[in-house]
Amino acid sequence: MPSLPNIRGANLSIGGCLPYRPVAVFVGGTSGIGAGMAQAFAHHRNGDAHIILVGRNRAAAEQVLASLPKPAGTDAQHEFVECDVSLMRNVRRTALELSQRLDRINFLVMSPGIMTMQGRTDTEEGIDVKLALHYYARWRFAYELYPLLQRAKDAGQDAKVVSVLSAGVDGGPIDLDDLGLKKGFSLPAAARAVSVYNDHMVQSFAEKYPKLSFIHMAPGIVATPLAKGLAGSHWAGCVLAPLTDGLARMIGVSPVDCGEYMWHGIYSAKAGSANRLDKHGEDIGDKNLWSPPGAKEKVWEHTLEETSK
Repeated sequence: MPSLPNIRGANLSIGGCLPYRPVAVFVGGTSGIGAGMAQAFAHHRNGDAHIILVGRNRAAAEQVLASLPKPAGTDAQHEFVECDVSLMRNVRRTALELSQRLDRINFLVMSPGIMTMQGRTDTEEGIDVKLALHYYARWRFAYELYPLLQRAKDAGQDAKVVSVLSAGVDGGPIDLDDLGLKKGFSLPAAARAVSVYNDHMVQSFAEKYPKLSFIHMAPGIVATPLAKGLAGSHWAGCVLAPLTDGLARMIGVSPVDCGEYMWHGIYSAKAGSANRLDKHGEDIGDKNLWSPPGAKEKVWEHTLEETSK
């Protein structure tokens, strides 16, 4: 594995030399890893890109946008699109709005998430909020925005879809007769399910659209504000939140450094196959991959139905 300074240099060379102004959409890009990935990408381009942050918090988005380099003399755009992605109707509406005004997307990066010790917590659409953020919203954005990515590929440009979650970390057998965990919900089951669902997502999309790149990544331990959500979710979270936050700051990497590792993997990811990458952006092959015959198809059909309601 190359050192972080070498990775930074390579990313600058690759990202800065793209012969077009890329369009990059960061779902969950208003804080944490998503913000770090947006900041790293903007640095590679010296700000010369159309960068779109999708999320709920306008104030946080404006802080991230203010931190991005501003190129002189170009018409590059950096903007925020407000969307509560825990609701699939919002995802569909936002994807439609983007489809109506963008001519292409080169990078669709998705990292919305939540850290909580609460049990099943359904949205008004009947989907557990953790599953909605960590999987269903991501699948639906990829499903809806595929034509814009295909336009980029048809123009000879990069076209890559990235889900930052837990490739190779939490995989294992899941109950194909209880997709969505309506009957057998637990926090470990939810973590395992979304990891497997994301693996199946990149596998299925790669098979259906082989000219594009689909990537499931695991970021490792990153010093983000995500642990703060533990404090308000359960009495034990009040104890675990500061411990988790302190541990992340001691042994984790910064969001921007994580972003550099992630872009190292994204820039080198291949089309026509499902890419599964570790915290350094390195390929992990089939590590902890659970994919028996028929599972991908069953998860795809379930997800299409669940996100279309």
